[in-house]
Amino acid sequence: QVQLVESGGGLVQAGGSLRLSCAASGSIFRIGAMGWYRQAPGKQRELVASITTSGSTNYAIAVQGRFTISRDNAKKTVYLQMNSLSPEDTAVYYCNVDVITRQTMQPQRSWGQGTQVTVSS
Repeated sequence: QVQLVESGGGLVQAGGSLRLSCAASGSIFRIGAMGWYRQAPGKQRELVASITTSGSTNYAIAVQGRFTISRDNAKKTVYLQMNSLSPEDTAVYYCNVDVITRQTMQPQRSWGQGTQVTVSS
């Protein structure tokens, strides 16, 4: 089993910042790409940012220049630094990690439990 534990969500005023963390644990043989998704009420889940094993990053147009994704391979953790937050960023944020488990040696995608980010105006 692979577990992803998210932290760092909360309530923040417009223009403020938050940093989300997502730590992976369990029977992991190898970790691949990592990413963050978000889902607001009544909207589709969308990709916010992703990062490859080599450190290449991609961002949704809506967050470019404001959010930064990073990873710490030793800690098996992915981060999302969110600056200049606006009410439009309010959503449940989910991390995801592509892993090869020790149990099956097969690739799979694991998801965090979600953390609420609320930006007030």
